Amino acid sequence: MITERLRTGLLIIFVGFNPSLTSYERGFNYAGRNNRFYRVLYESGLTERLYAPEESPNLLSDYGYGFTNIVARPTARADELTSSEYAEGRMILHEKLTRYQPRIACYVGKGVYAEFTRRRQGVLWGFQAESVIDNVLDFVAPSTSGLVRMTLAEQVDIYRHLSDRVATLK
Repeated sequence: MITERLRTGLLIIFVGFNPSLTSYERGFNYAGRNNRFYRVLYESGLTERLYAPEESPNLLSDYGYGFTNIVARPTARADELTSSEYAEGRMILHEKLTRYQPRIACYVGKGVYAEFTRRRQGVLWGFQAESVIDNVLDFVAPSTSGLVRMTLAEQVDIYRHLSDRVATLK
């Protein structure tokens, strides 16, 4: 997958649904014009400056932030993904998290976490009480897609909890 950035020893793996067509074409994560991902990282304190999508590979070396998705196939919208793609993606993502053992798995959207864990009820923003993979903390964050009806300030507030924990792990 062209947008995937993984290695062992990561601090965070950001897990999305799948690459958007724009991200896939450009080869960079969260590359859509209206996606707030990099602004949210910056304003929440997860990065010291505002990165552009083209610089996303640098987050691997600069911060230990990696990227993957539950499904590899690019689409215009996540609702184009099939149940069989999710079933296969759950197994592959479980293997990746087990293999790479990031300190934190950040699910970029409640739907991503729900598809991975099959937990549909009672999922709240932030760190989850139980982790799927031993020694990997699960953090559920809002999607940063421009389609999300949450304000930037609301998104930043949630991601700030992740930033605060990251500061204690460094």
